Amino acid sequence: MNRNLALEFVRVTEMAAIASARLMGRGDEKAADLAAVDAMRSMLDSIDFDGTVVIGEGERDEAPMLYIGEKVGTQKGPPLDIALDPLEGTTICAQGRPNAISVIAVAEKGHLLNAPDTYMEKIAVGPTCKGAIDIRHSSMENLKRISDIKKKRIQDCTAVVLDRPRHKELIEELRSIGCRIYLIGDGDVSAAIATCSSDSGIDVLFGTGGAPEGVIAAAALRCIGGDFQGILRFRNEEETRRAKAMGITDKDKIWGIEELASGNVVFAATGVTDGSFLPGVQFKSWGAKTSSIVMRSESGTIRHIQAKHHFDTKPRY
Repeated sequence: MNRNLALEFVRVTEMAAIASARLMGRGDEKAADLAAVDAMRSMLDSIDFDGTVVIGEGERDEAPMLYIGEKVGTQKGPPLDIALDPLEGTTICAQGRPNAISVIAVAEKGHLLNAPDTYMEKIAVGPTCKGAIDIRHSSMENLKRISDIKKKRIQDCTAVVLDRPRHKELIEELRSIGCRIYLIGDGDVSAAIATCSSDSGIDVLFGTGGAPEGVIAAAALRCIGGDFQGILRFRNEEETRRAKAMGITDKDKIWGIEELASGNVVFAATGVTDGSFLPGVQFKSWGAKTSSIVMRSESGTIRHIQAKHHFDTKPRY
């Protein structure tokens, strides 16, 4: 994959972040998400590549734009698969809370999992614990391995978990073994990435969230040497049927990080609201400032990009 494309995809998340950040705290989730989708779609179509959305806003009958299977780009460049979330944390943004981001992952054609919009059970860790996790085992068994490798007591380890009723038993199990728990309302892509940062204090991500976010998180962790496993959790027979149509026949299959996002992968993200992963968009009299990250699995390069966008010399977003 042409490395110059990596910077093009940062422009995509920047514009989606700026568009949705204008609606921060306004209480309208749909409007914030639509603004991000519109901006991302427009920017993607300005890039010279033959893109196919494999993880997006939903399936064709559920989303008007950036749906699974939609073609994006000018169709004049290399064939690439796209996994995206124009606004990860729509509720976060609408309520003016931290950690909303705009994200995109790009890989060569056929190298990102193509799956229906469903749930995924997940476990994620940073590079130190790569190869040590097994989603088939209990949280206690996984934490024992993680704590041994990190030379920490289980009581000093921190697990990040989405605060959902479905995680009641998981949370009770983690509490029973003395693990510290960081509960989040949304945003498990940035939470998974946090396991790779020694400054985050996060050791592992557990729980069930969106499958699209799982693929995107796996792509990001591929770039920084982390580890990820997932099992698709279909909510109904229709999702099972759609998965079979996409070639997924084993509903209990454990998807490793290399199966979710293989080959040369590019990951880009821009902060929408301030968070532990990225600062949010700041609006100025002349335009806006954005903070982004772009990573490439091929080289292991991680770039942090601070950009100033002068609205009088750019199109309106």
